[in-house]
Amino acid sequence: IFKFLGAISVDLGKDRIKPYLPTILTPLYRELNSTYAEQDPMLKNLSQEIIELLKKLVGLEAFSLAFSSVQKQANQKRAMRKKQRALQTVANPDIAARRKLKRHKNKAETRKRKIEFLRPAYKAKRARSHALKDLAMVE
Repeated sequence: IFKFLGAISVDLGKDRIKPYLPTILTPLYRELNSTYAEQDPMLKNLSQEIIELLKKLVGLEAFSLAFSSVQKQANQKRAMRKKQRALQTVANPDIAARRKLKRHKNKAETRKRKIEFLRPAYKAKRARSHALKDLAMVE
């Protein structure tokens, strides 16, 4: 898809690409700023190359305006999701408590997995199942 976006950009040319610049930059920006553990470095390099190509094609000023708008929009979305999560915690405390229990349980499992990886002779005790009863709130 990134190669397609680059090819379309070159094919359309400087004047006809400007209205579509934010739309093209959105996935490229998302890939550059992603913090996933299993991120493909080749994909990140490709997005960087296409951004450089777009910068040369439309000029630094037009590119900077479009890129800053994409950046601003991503930050607004991130802030809105964070705000909604905080509001949901207040509005639905039972759902928030369940989510918290699940998070703590996953954290403990991760810790056990890391210990087993670092010390293969040590076997951590594991929970028997991941059924709904394990996630139920304890009174």
